[in-house]
Amino acid sequence: MTRQIIHTDNAPAAIGPYSQAVKVDNTVYLSGQIPLIPESMELVTGDINGQIRRVFDNLSAVCQAAGGSLNDIAKLNIFLTDLSHFPTVNEIMSEYFDEPWPARAAIGVASLPKGAEVEMDAIMVVE
Repeated sequence: MTRQIIHTDNAPAAIGPYSQAVKVDNTVYLSGQIPLIPESMELVTGDINGQIRRVFDNLSAVCQAAGGSLNDIAKLNIFLTDLSHFPTVNEIMSEYFDEPWPARAAIGVASLPKGAEVEMDAIMVVE
């Protein structure tokens, strides 16, 4: 078994004792991403659309650092503080991913780190 820690400056630095991702053989476990701007580590402000896009951009940067892309994600978990934003996630997700879609879960939660409204983590498989 080969274990490699994945890091990129194009995604927010970890805000705790964890790695952005860990690659084990050809499977990459991506830590949760909230809508932090990597350069400033500040939360995206404004409507939920900007937060969702920032999360997908952050996930994409980590995927690229691990040798893949969003389209290599096998399982995506979405955490929302307000499930009424679920249709917006679907709409924006269809702009970032190509079919076939990954397996996915969407979970309503009471709160997220730094007051974010959305967080996502994923499992990616690369060749």
